[in-house]
Amino acid sequence: MKVAFFVHCFFPEHFYGTETYTLDLAKHYRAAGHEVVVVSAVFQGEPARDGLVSRYEYQGIPVVCIDKNAVPHTRVKETYYQPDMRPVLEAVLRELKPDIVHVTHLINHTAALLEVTQQLGIATYATFTDFFGFCLNNKLEAANGDLCAGPSPSRTNCMACYLKDAARSPYADRWVRQATSPRSAQWIASLSNVGRRLPGLRNGPVDGLLEDIARRPDTLLGLYNGAYRGAVAPTRFLKTAYESNSITTPMRDIWFGVDIDRSPKTPRVASQRPVIGFIGQIAPHKGTDLLIEAFARLPRGAAELHIYGPADQDPVYMAKLEGLAAGHDVAFKGTFPSARMAQVLAPMDLLVIPSRWYENSPLVLLNALATHTPVLVSDVAGMTEFLEPGRNGYAFARGSVDDLAKKLADLVRDPAALHALARSTSYDRTPERMAWDTLAIYHEAA
Repeated sequence: MKVAFFVHCFFPEHFYGTETYTLDLAKHYRAAGHEVVVVSAVFQGEPARDGLVSRYEYQGIPVVCIDKNAVPHTRVKETYYQPDMRPVLEAVLRELKPDIVHVTHLINHTAALLEVTQQLGIATYATFTDFFGFCLNNKLEAANGDLCAGPSPSRTNCMACYLKDAARSPYADRWVRQATSPRSAQWIASLSNVGRRLPGLRNGPVDGLLEDIARRPDTLLGLYNGAYRGAVAPTRFLKTAYESNSITTPMRDIWFGVDIDRSPKTPRVASQRPVIGFIGQIAPHKGTDLLIEAFARLPRGAAELHIYGPADQDPVYMAKLEGLAAGHDVAFKGTFPSARMAQVLAPMDLLVIPSRWYENSPLVLLNALATHTPVLVSDVAGMTEFLEPGRNGYAFARGSVDDLAKKLADLVRDPAALHALARSTSYDRTPERMAWDTLAIYHEAA
């Protein structure tokens, strides 16, 4: 059987969760005797490749890469459905002749891929790694920072999300730049939704932008339900979220597996200061500021905080974090190769994931548990599904510095108890087991 994995980007330039998941599936499918290929893309704005379609190998896996600089999107609609991608995707698929297409992310390829696989009669499956299928920002986070259930009937909540983000761009239209706060974004979205139906605005640029946003859920819904024969959801929560937004594709919740050194922690001595860690993107939705602010409330010398992540992603936010950390035992340690994950986690007594949004089975959480590193996470379903309070970690109220500070204080007050928690922390699921379970969905849907 030949399987083509379609992913939005891939190694070596991109190396986060979805890319790692795709690589793991490809390697274990190949080990099981199947032929595999990854079809990836270069993001619009990244350094261009030599041609529209290029090829290379990564860890023995053949990769086909489509350069989106050559097929750029020019409007919101083309970020989720770009007809200009159809001939490119069709040519790639006619050359590869896969028996199965397995999509791990549609960004860059867009839902035009699903039209092509239907046209060519290729059995198509997916892993829903985030909320792209029905959420404009992929995070289910409303414009005001609240958690969101999905698009409203009027789609004004989606419009407000777009306006809030777009207002930061120096290239935004004047009316978009007025959406400088969640309240103004919601107000402008509601007003625009009514105003665009007026004769003077209908079919104009404002109407076109808002129409692209409003039509997104239904466009994807029709293509998802029509093209996918089956799908993997890495958590029960994500499966329920897709079902609640009318995606009827048969889904199985299959937990991700991780390949990491599971050696026990080195025994700690009673006098050793607890090491608290953070690993991930340094961005507001990841809640890095919440952690530093909560940590700063601990008694001096009670613990140390190691923060791993790219410092150049958001310079303004990074400067804010450095200000919060000043005078406290906080070390910004930059990024590291994924192969060093076990080494980085080894000295940590606690990993904190303070995200403000619905994290969905983040690999750093699973890696922490697998290396016997207890966790303290925001109480959102995409993470608490893996939590056994008092056995492998605890949760705190999402977005609450007060509750996070209290939980941290309780844990570092008794280092011996925190060290003991490591002995009951584990995660045994491997990529091989995950791959076998994923292969099974093709036969179930056949």
